[in-house]
Amino acid sequence: VQLQASGGGLVQAGGSLRLSCVASGIIYSYGAMSWYRQAPGKQRELVATITAGDSTHYAVSVKGRFTISRDNAQNTMYLQMDSLKPEDTAVYVCYEELGYSPSGRRAYWGQGTLVTVSS
Repeated sequence: VQLQASGGGLVQAGGSLRLSCVASGIIYSYGAMSWYRQAPGKQRELVATITAGDSTHYAVSVKGRFTISRDNAQNTMYLQMDSLKPEDTAVYVCYEELGYSPSGRRAYWGQGTLVTVSS
């Protein structure tokens, strides 16, 4: 299984972007999925999580502006980012817990996609 993130880019403050994370390969089950971000010189930060039961959780800094969702039929997770701020500038990385066999599940990380918000 591999994860491919996309959708990053350059946007002005107040704008929107939608990130996608597509899982390829044979997937037997779907667990929790998250988006993390890492800004230059800062530690990796958990941005949002969606559980297997579709409960969502957000970092305080993005709550009310970002929306995480998933479409298991399309093997895709999304992060809708609205009202973007310069402090949202970071490399965004997807994380998913997926079943690689009928009884096995593990964590997978995607590569990053860069989001740059200009003031």
